[in-house]
Amino acid sequence: MTQTAPMRGVLAPVITPFSPDLRPDPARLIAHCRWLLAQDVGLAVFGTNSEANSLTVPEKLALIDALIEAGIPPSRMMPGTGCCAFPDTVALTRRAVQAGCGGVLMLPPFYYKGVSDDGLFRAFAEVIERVGDDRLRIYLYHIPPVSQVPISLGLIERLLARYPRTVAGIKDSSGDFGNTRAMLERFAPQGFAVFSGSETFLLATLRGGGAGCISATANVNPAAIAALARSFEAPDANERQAALDRVRAVFQRFHVIAALKGAVAQASGDEAWATLRPPLVALSAEQRRELASALDAIAFTMPGLPRARPTSEASVSTVSG
Repeated sequence: MTQTAPMRGVLAPVITPFSPDLRPDPARLIAHCRWLLAQDVGLAVFGTNSEANSLTVPEKLALIDALIEAGIPPSRMMPGTGCCAFPDTVALTRRAVQAGCGGVLMLPPFYYKGVSDDGLFRAFAEVIERVGDDRLRIYLYHIPPVSQVPISLGLIERLLARYPRTVAGIKDSSGDFGNTRAMLERFAPQGFAVFSGSETFLLATLRGGGAGCISATANVNPAAIAALARSFEAPDANERQAALDRVRAVFQRFHVIAALKGAVAQASGDEAWATLRPPLVALSAEQRRELASALDAIAFTMPGLPRARPTSEASVSTVSG
């Protein structure tokens, strides 16, 4: 089988819209994904900022099917499939591979803390062996500030030694570029795709031989982030990076997921976007005003964002799939 090229560029952990009864809304999700693709941004659906761990496995399976049926190109998708129970990870990963997704973004099992690299290696190996498909491409998801379960350089080395075609890359959301640099120096020369977890490190990652970034704010600032990824060797790259950092700094003043959804609701005129699933809560009215004022101050806009209110006869059921 032909070697699948690693995914590159910018991907968004796509925010998940919910209906008033808190079911996922596939019509709005599809519309947002189409907008992101039009800005040259890929789709890391079911990432952290997608509220992925507030979604059930059947809901995720149904949303993958809805996206594919709507004509969203699976080659541009990197669904998050890592769950605490490895059979859930297998089910999601198998469906993503069968759908033709370009890869999957895989958290380690994250409930138990202080587990050994031996245990994590076994968890990833069980998934790979049970999916049993040469098309599978895994992008490891290292986000120790949230998961509290780090993916060490030694573990990456072991996985690459056993599964060199399957383990294709990593998203480093440690917030420590020193760690990203170590991954770049040690693994990028082997063709291992290293993505930073924020566009704050995009330019440095690309200059170090990395693949790009998978970033929350790609949901709202996709064109500018993608433009830097395409032209990181241009003379104005530092200035472009500084402009991205200014936008990022505004969103980081708030709970990021709530701020992303609030900004999309404001720009689209569609208040349904402001809804989050418990335990997360939407921005308050005062916070929404502060966010809007701060974005206006830097002349931030989201051109082309769908303003129509997509309608669907039924949202994704919690028991569908």
